[in-house]
Amino acid sequence: MPTSSPAASRGLLRLRDFRLLLAGAAAGQVGAQVTLVALPLVAVLELRAPAFQVGLLTAAETAAFLLIGLPAGAWVDRMRKRALMIRADVVRCAAMASVPLAALAGVLTMAQLYLVALVTGAATVFFDVAHQSYLPQLLPRERLVAGNGALETVRSSAQVAGPGLGGGLVQAVGAHLAIVADAVGYAVSALFLLAIRTPEDKPAPVPGSSVRKDVAEGLRFVFGSPLLRVIAAATGLGNFFSAMLLATQTVFLVRVLELRPGAVGLMLSASAVGGLAGALCAGRLARRLGQARLIWLSCLVTGPFAVLWPLAGKGAAAVLFAVASAVVFFGAVVYNVAQVSFRQMLCPPRLLGRMNATLRFLMWGTLPLGAVVGGTVADAFGARAALWVCAAGFLLVPLPLLLSRLRGMRDLPDAESEPVDEAPAASGATR
Repeated sequence: MPTSSPAASRGLLRLRDFRLLLAGAAAGQVGAQVTLVALPLVAVLELRAPAFQVGLLTAAETAAFLLIGLPAGAWVDRMRKRALMIRADVVRCAAMASVPLAALAGVLTMAQLYLVALVTGAATVFFDVAHQSYLPQLLPRERLVAGNGALETVRSSAQVAGPGLGGGLVQAVGAHLAIVADAVGYAVSALFLLAIRTPEDKPAPVPGSSVRKDVAEGLRFVFGSPLLRVIAAATGLGNFFSAMLLATQTVFLVRVLELRPGAVGLMLSASAVGGLAGALCAGRLARRLGQARLIWLSCLVTGPFAVLWPLAGKGAAAVLFAVASAVVFFGAVVYNVAQVSFRQMLCPPRLLGRMNATLRFLMWGTLPLGAVVGGTVADAFGARAALWVCAAGFLLVPLPLLLSRLRGMRDLPDAESEPVDEAPAASGATR
């Protein structure tokens, strides 16, 4: 299994179209990270929403992965990926721009925030599935680990700046106006994607195919691979508890720790600092430890730091929250670079969209459920109690990986050495 190296990553930057893809990812991520701070603060500070409604808002942002995640992959496999990503950026830009406009007109409500979250979430489903399926068209398979590492580095760098920028903008101009940065970020992302020149043919239609058959084929591929099944289980579990964190962290930081918006942004930037370090180290760690071993070690070593979230207190003790975020998300990014690269190398090109969408459905479909549970627990027992549940959950994430054959492997197999079972999707799903 190839792993990335610093020289390989630098070599990728000589490729014009890959640089444009990186720049677009950075622009979109900066805007999205501003909104990660600003949108919940609109609900908490300007609309005075209780914890349960903030949890519902987080759930609405990710509900599309559960509602349309599976058919999205079949649709993506029938379309040109770059054009689809551009359209998704335009939709997200328009939806986010509606929030400051409504606030300035004095008509902003939680109902509109829910609608905006649902629309941007649906567009994000198509964007993300197309994005992961598009990278193998720009890069040869032996450079995918380096490409994913570079993308994670750029995303994490943007995420370092985004929350701090978001908190500062909220403090300076108000939460609703800070969301303008997200709309601008999506517009800039679309422009960078528009400038890519690599030709992309529209996938040829398959006689007799249908969305239902295409979805079933994607399910068979994922559930037919024992390693993909266990990766889906561990990631889905981690995402469930990550969503609990996202649903409750703003309420905890503002109402329990009594932090100002600028400080909230800095706290949330800590996770991105850890993510950036993880992206920079992922290739080196994969070479030293082995890519398969790195998947379970990254969760096992960093997950226990999640207990620092509920232990955080007012004043200097608030730094515990930042430390937990930095370490846990270091592990999350290292894990993602390893497992996403494996998925891309294992899957035939014609199935990439369906494979990514099926895994997104399984792994990201837990996000709205976790957000609702987080908001419910925080409303009933307080935000700190919700964070204790979240911390306990992170300790469970490595279990599916440790109970699989990954624990005895050093490197991950490729498509030739990891045949996929041809069992029906339903039988695989019950294992």
